Amino acid sequence: MNLTSTKTIALVGAAAATLGGATAAASNAASTSHPRTSFALVRSAGSVKAGCLVHAGAQVQIRNQGPVEVMTIDAHGLPKSTDFDVFVTQLPNAPFGISWYQGDLQSNGRGNAHGTFVGRFSVETFAVAPGSGPAPVVHNQPIPDASTNPAFAPVHEYHVGVWFNSPTDAGKAGCANSLTPFNGEHNAGPQALSTRQFSDTSGPLRRITP
Repeated sequence: MNLTSTKTIALVGAAAATLGGATAAASNAASTSHPRTSFALVRSAGSVKAGCLVHAGAQVQIRNQGPVEVMTIDAHGLPKSTDFDVFVTQLPNAPFGISWYQGDLQSNGRGNAHGTFVGRFSVETFAVAPGSGPAPVVHNQPIPDASTNPAFAPVHEYHVGVWFNSPTDAGKAGCANSLTPFNGEHNAGPQALSTRQFSDTSGPLRRITP
């Protein structure tokens, strides 16, 4: 074999190795999971409109644990010793779309709050109703439960929101004294914090890929 042929074969081999490596890297990138993320909760559109909670905010961290995710919320600048409710929502602002109650936050005497929630908080978070059927009516007031559900295809929910547990507490904080269904008794106040800085269909839970 002459020198020219040797060089040609070497160059072809190097090119093939480079292409193979690039293909493998692209394949790995396509299948790489993103097991954790962090993002802020900001004042909701309602809070901004009312001019309330001017120093409030929160930091959220989500870690994938295999079959579930763990979401922690650390909030600050809230009214002192006040109860709040956490929801995963389809949309960050009204009308919020399909919304799922996760649990509660309670601020301390300094207006700080911490909560830990375990569930599916990732690109796989969704609700589905293959058909309509009877639903339990637990609450008849102030906002009654539906007795049946509408059928709908899978709908993903990638946003996080925090609501005042009480309209009265919201009013005391300078926010709207308005009634919403966003707590266990359906007598909550308005939304306090949200992920409205993200677009409607690209909420931050979409970042997590198990």
